[in-house]
Formats: sequence, structure tokens, C-alpha cells
Amino acid sequence: MSHDNVLNPPANAAEQALTFHAAVAAQRAPRPEAGEWSEASVQQLLELPFLDLLHRAQAVHRAHWPEGDMELATLLSVKTGGCPENCGYCPQAAEFDTGVSAQKLMEVDEVKAAAQAAKDAGATRFCMGAAWRAPKDRDIEKMAALIETVKGLGLQTCATLGMLQDHQAVALKQAGLDYYNHNLDTAPEYYTDVVSTRSYQDRLDTLAAVRSAGISVCCGGIVGMGEAPVHRAGLIAQLANLDPYPESVPINSLVAVPGTPLADSEPVDPLDFVRVIAACRITMPRARVRMSAGRQQMGEAVQALCFVAGANSIFYGDKLLVTGNPEVEADNRLLRKLGMPIRRSAG
Repeated sequence: MSHDNVLNPPANAAEQALTFHAAVAAQRAPRPEAGEWSEASVQQLLELPFLDLLHRAQAVHRAHWPEGDMELATLLSVKTGGCPENCGYCPQAAEFDTGVSAQKLMEVDEVKAAAQAAKDAGATRFCMGAAWRAPKDRDIEKMAALIETVKGLGLQTCATLGMLQDHQAVALKQAGLDYYNHNLDTAPEYYTDVVSTRSYQDRLDTLAAVRSAGISVCCGGIVGMGEAPVHRAGLIAQLANLDPYPESVPINSLVAVPGTPLADSEPVDPLDFVRVIAACRITMPRARVRMSAGRQQMGEAVQALCFVAGANSIFYGDKLLVTGNPEVEADNRLLRKLGMPIRRSAG
């Protein structure tokens, strides 16, 4: 299917009458894996009439995810606070006064207990986050023990540890790491407005090391940091044109934490957040598009619209690193209301 078919509304009444199932079938046409989506074409998507955008996103979603299942992932901060980076959104940065104190890396038994609790609650992927700019080799050795332990419980493993060198990525792969999270955060031209302690290329280099090691990529960004709509389009284009695009795409709505430079940011319009989810689904049809930070503020109706737009993964549990997340039972209640099946296997 060409971009024109995706971006432009039907030209006549006969085309308007195209059945939804036919639209789904049309979305099965082969598409290049990368390099196809310009910033301008993504911006056209984001500017479509809301219902047209959701219709297209839902067609893509049903074509590539016919089971319609929801993946539940849990994120644990295994090493909190004291990070030397100055990411404007992050309460774990050492230079910001946010009330988050630096802690040492958790012990294996603590992490194992948390992972088992996550599995018992229905999660199939367990993500471990550590507030490092770039881990040292001795940190990688300790993380390898945590990864092996979590993997032994039958869970998919994911880690977000900062910037990696090639040999460190290989060591994590050998320990059994399935996914590595390293977000691009925003568009390249807006990046320096958010963080100055690392470059955009630093992020891309780590993603390349992860790919080279054979680890699946989890990479997304944040909306609501004061960026313009063109920057949201730029982020999505960057993600969609990675070769290949990420297997998991977490989209965060900024949680404005007092003490961070972005504490006074205006909340993102909920429907604009849904638009971003829909554009991610259309441009990266085979990715798990995950609703991440900020779900607590959204309410059930907006979350349901995000699921219609193609989100098929959520972070699940009481905490998302150090900010609040909807409670487990509230998530289960919403998924039951919507009749959404939950992915039960970590395979």
C-alpha cells in the first residue's frame, strides 16, 4: 500500500464504502522495513482527522496482530538515583533536587522476589532499570547475574542501563538478555533542549551495539516535554527508519516531577497522545507499541482509545521506576471491561 493510500481519504462514495475487513486485508501488502517514512509524511499522519487516523491505525493493527492480545511488562528500578546525566525529565539525575536518593544495586534475591511477584501478577516481561550514564564492566557482571536469575523464572528479560560498549552488549546477550531499552526521547533537533550530557549519536551508537549483539531493541520516546508537533513527527520518523525498527516502542507521557527542569511543562493533550500511538502503529506495524509512563493521569477512556489506536503493551504494576503507575487491579479491571485478551506466554 502506498503512502497516498494511507494518508489521503477515499476519493468517492464507492471507496468510502470499502469494508473494514477489506481495509485490513489491504494493510497486509509488503512494506519496506526502514527508510520509508519522512518527517513530513509522519506529520501528515498526525494531522489527519482523528477518526480517519484511528481507522487506519486499527486496520494496520488487526492486519498484523490478529489475536489482539495485550502484553504486560513490569519495570523495576534495580539501581536508583545518583545518575550523572541531566535529562530534564528525570528525577534520578544527581543534580536535581527531587527527593530521590542514590541507592546501590539491588541484591539477586531481592530482584528474584520482585520478578516472581510480577510473574504471579501476569507479567511476561521483566525490565530492570539502573541509573547509570554508562555501566562499568563490573556493573555488567552484576547485571548478568540478575538477568540469568530472572530468565530462570521463565520471564522475558529487558534492561535499561545507559550507554553500552560493544563487548558489554555481547556479555548481556550471553547472560540471556532478550531486550535492551534505550529511548531516543525526542527528535534530533529538540534533543539538546532536554539533555546536554550526551548526544543523539550516543543513543544511536548504543542501539547499534545492541543490534550487533543480537538483542532485540526497545526504543521510544516522551511526549509533553514542550516539543512542537513537528518534533513528535521527527521522533516517530527516527524510530520507524531504524533498520529494522524496534521490536518494542514505549511511548511515555511526561510525568512532571517537582525539582526537574520540566516540572512546569503543560500536560500533553490526551488526544494528541492517542495520535502519537496511532502514528507509531501505522509506521511500525509489527512492533509492540507500549503505553509507559503517564498512564496514571489518563483515565480509562483515553487508555481505551490508545488500545484502539494500536497500543498492545503496557507497563503493569504499582511503580514505573520512581513515578506512580496504575495499580494492578485497576489495569485488570479495565482489560476485563474491554474484553482484551492478555498475552500469557513469554515466548
